[in-house]
Amino acid sequence: MASTESRFARMSRRAAITGAALATMALAACNGGAKGAAEGDMAMGAPEGAKVTVVEYASVTCPHCALWQKNTWPGFKAKYVDTNKVRYVFRELPTPPIDAATAGFLVARCAGDDKYFDVVHQLMATQQEMITTSPRDWLLRTAQAAGLSEDQFNQCITDKDAIAAMDQRIQAARAQGVTGTPAFYVNGTQVITPGGEGASLADLSTAIDAELNK
Repeated sequence: MASTESRFARMSRRAAITGAALATMALAACNGGAKGAAEGDMAMGAPEGAKVTVVEYASVTCPHCALWQKNTWPGFKAKYVDTNKVRYVFRELPTPPIDAATAGFLVARCAGDDKYFDVVHQLMATQQEMITTSPRDWLLRTAQAAGLSEDQFNQCITDKDAIAAMDQRIQAARAQGVTGTPAFYVNGTQVITPGGEGASLADLSTAIDAELNK
């Protein structure tokens, strides 16, 4: 167990250093972003090439992301994703605590494509457990609920290739000018609703319907 904890700590430090560096680096190619497909995209709804693509940048440790997930996602999913009116793309952008967020996304990917969103949504719904227990216990419980053993969990969160791929996804988000979560883009144009919880269903609907009607 000690060696596993040590590996997790090393991964955590690496993720934290990466996050700090990316947060302060100059933003290049800032285009207001989220246009087209990107490496590592996870998606639901309409297939690639759909008339409307909605991209969300979020973190499993972001309280505002969790509120959007709880309050807005069900209505958005029913109206646009389940009906295949839009392609919904989720992109990972870990927020503090960076180590826990990074590990959470690694676990979601290790669980498999068919369980990815289940894991992400479960982590958001149970964020408080990260505080009341420990980040590792919170993540391990979620991993085990998704069918991963503790050994698989330990291997997952210390996978160098997976961590490197995560770094690349973070860099891509930063290069597009995404600096906070949750952030929403409809066909490359950001939709912002004042208040901090994320884009409202009403504002998303206005942007989406305008694109659908073109």
